[in-house]
Amino acid sequence: MTLTIDSHIVFLATRDLPVTAAFYEKTIGLTLALDQGKCKIYQVAQAAFLGFCAKDEIPARDGVIVTLVTREVDEWYEQLRSKGVIFEKAPAYNPEYRIYHCFVRDPNGYLLEIQRFEDPRWE
Repeated sequence: MTLTIDSHIVFLATRDLPVTAAFYEKTIGLTLALDQGKCKIYQVAQAAFLGFCAKDEIPARDGVIVTLVTREVDEWYEQLRSKGVIFEKAPAYNPEYRIYHCFVRDPNGYLLEIQRFEDPRWE
């Protein structure tokens, strides 16, 4: 018997839930799917979610990358720049991974990547 998974949520800690909520709702434009008081869950795609929970201490962020996959990397870059977002890396092609991507930090210091696959298997 093969079991299925219906959806996916990644939870991350935040010291300032209102600032994080404003960034993901107003700047990025994600839809708030569920407000649990100390946690807010955002819909990223049909069955993919990103949750933030208020914590006094945030564990190390080393190696954490939240990647949003889209064909519109340049459009996202321009839209977010127009809202005052400062990027750590402008859109560029990465031949090693065959992706086109850019990077920005969210208010918690998490690395947010906006990426398009350039590998024909993903088209």
